[in-house]
Amino acid sequence: MQNKKQITFLLSVDTEEEWDWEGEFPESDFSVENLQRLPDFQQYCEGNGIRPCYFVDYPAAALLSKQTAFMQSVERSTCELGAHLHPWANPPYFGKPTESNSHVVNLPIEQVEQKLDALMTMFKDNLSYQPKAFRTGRWGISEDIMHLLYTRGFDIDSSVYPFYKNNYFDCYGSPLIPYWPDTQNVLTKGQQRNIIELPVTVGFNRTPFERSAKIHDATQHPLLQTCKITALLWHTNLLKKIYLSPEVSDTTSMIQLAEASIKSGHNCLHMFFHSSNLITNSTGFFKTDNAYELIVKRISKVLAHLQQRYHVQFMTPSEYKIHLSNNQDQIAL
Repeated sequence: MQNKKQITFLLSVDTEEEWDWEGEFPESDFSVENLQRLPDFQQYCEGNGIRPCYFVDYPAAALLSKQTAFMQSVERSTCELGAHLHPWANPPYFGKPTESNSHVVNLPIEQVEQKLDALMTMFKDNLSYQPKAFRTGRWGISEDIMHLLYTRGFDIDSSVYPFYKNNYFDCYGSPLIPYWPDTQNVLTKGQQRNIIELPVTVGFNRTPFERSAKIHDATQHPLLQTCKITALLWHTNLLKKIYLSPEVSDTTSMIQLAEASIKSGHNCLHMFFHSSNLITNSTGFFKTDNAYELIVKRISKVLAHLQQRYHVQFMTPSEYKIHLSNNQDQIAL
C-alpha cells in the first residue's frame, strides 16, 4: 500500500465573550456563558486526537478557572492556551470602542503594551499560566506588536488572516503557510527566528490561490457587484473563497479548500472558530438552532475525509513550532 501523505492539523478557538456582532462593542458586564461548553468540546477533541489551542481574552481568562474539567485538560497538556486581546474588553481603557480601535493593530503601541501586560497579569494570577502563542483581536499584526510580543515571552503569533482586508489594514501578500516574519515587514518572510507566524487557512477552491484571489477581487468592483458576479461564481462552484472554519463554511467547502491547499503543497491546515458560537444565536452571525452540534459535525466530517486520504498529525501551536524546527521543508523560508 502506498504511504499516505503526512499533513498537520491545527485547531484554534478564539475564546471570548459573546455579544451581537452587528451591534455596539460591549464595554462592561461581559457575558461568557459559552465557556460552559468548553469542557464538552475539549472532551470531543481528546476523543478524536485533536490538540486545540484556545486563544483566551481578558473576560474569558477572568472566569475560565471555574471550568474545572477544562482546566484539568490544560494541566494534562491535551490542549494549549494562547492570549487573545480584545481592546474593548481589556483594561486599561482609552475611550469608547469604535470600529477602528477595535482592531489591536490600529492602536498606539503604548496602549497595546499596557493592555497586553494587564492580560498577562490576568493569566498569571487567575490561571497560573504563561501563554506562548498570541492572536490579536480582529486580526492583523504590525512590526511594533511583533516586537512587543517577543519582549513578553511569546514565540508564536497567529494574527495573519490571508486574503483579508478592510478599511484599516490588510493581510494580502502574506505567506499562506507558517513562516518567520521579517522585522521590517511582518507580512513577508525574514531572517529572525524568535517568533513564528501561523496563519489560519484561507483560500479558494481553485489553484493557484494567488490567481484566484485576483479574479475574486475583480468581481468586487461596484459595477460587477450589481450583477452579483461573486455570488454566481460561488453557486456554480466556478470560484469560491473559503475559510477553514466550521462557523463560516460548510463541510463540502472546507474539504474543497483542504484539498486545494494540499495540492498547492501546504502540509499544514489551520482551522479556526470562535467559542461564542458554541452556543446558539449568541453572536447573530452563526444562525442555527444547534450551534455546538453543527460545529462538531462539520469538524468531524472534514477530519474523516482527511484521515481517509492522508496521515494526519494533530498538534498544538507550540508542538508544531518544535516540529518545524526539525522539518524546515514545511515552512516558508
